[in-house]
Amino acid sequence: MADHLIELRDITKRYGSIEALAGVEFHVDAGEVVGLVGDNGAGKSTLIKILAGAVRPSSGEIIIRGRPVSKWNAARARAAGIETVFQDRALAVQQSIVRNIFMGSELAGPFGWLNVKRELAEADRLMREIGFTSKLFTPRSIVGQLSGGERQGVAMARAIHKRADLIILDEPTTALSLAETAKVFHFVRHVRARGCSVVFIDHNIHHVFDIADRVVVLDRGRIVLEAERSELTTVEELIRFMEQVAHPVRPGGRRTLE
Repeated sequence: MADHLIELRDITKRYGSIEALAGVEFHVDAGEVVGLVGDNGAGKSTLIKILAGAVRPSSGEIIIRGRPVSKWNAARARAAGIETVFQDRALAVQQSIVRNIFMGSELAGPFGWLNVKRELAEADRLMREIGFTSKLFTPRSIVGQLSGGERQGVAMARAIHKRADLIILDEPTTALSLAETAKVFHFVRHVRARGCSVVFIDHNIHHVFDIADRVVVLDRGRIVLEAERSELTTVEELIRFMEQVAHPVRPGGRRTLE
């Protein structure tokens, strides 16, 4: 069996007397979309911050492509090919698409001059690669003119430029219409098709059900369900399970679908 792209083993995170995560076992394989769901306070934010290297676990082990890593931080996460697109997408909306993609990682020539021609060509390639098919927009288009779903596409293109093998999407469909959500799904499928993995965090269970290859449910710091999308017959089945686990789960307990 091939090694996981990233694996968290027995991860615990404490904030004083509060245990945000307790013995979490979580992994992501190459080229898959993992949906991460749970109520407020379930530990989703803490888990993705650990994945992104923004937070260090209190205990546990982080394995990258089969190798344990120590002193995990944001720089090591980026070096491992992990990029996070947070809910606000951190885009400069008054700047062009190309400037947003290359912000902080500009392409320069041998004398340090900005290679605008190369950046435009690379931005155009990235836009088409993730499925940005609209003829209305070019790399010089201003991000503020884009819809919410299209801005998610720009953020994902930026992550791919940074050689991301895993993109963490934090609430990517918040406040988006059905049409804009469909655009986000379109971008995610294109990213997955090129071999990139995605952790898709969303409060909308229907969105996770529609896009994920595998669903992981967190409840009060513990993973209580892990199921392949093929094991879930309907979204209502997943919702019923989440309602059932609103009751305390014994330490280390992880339910499977009956």
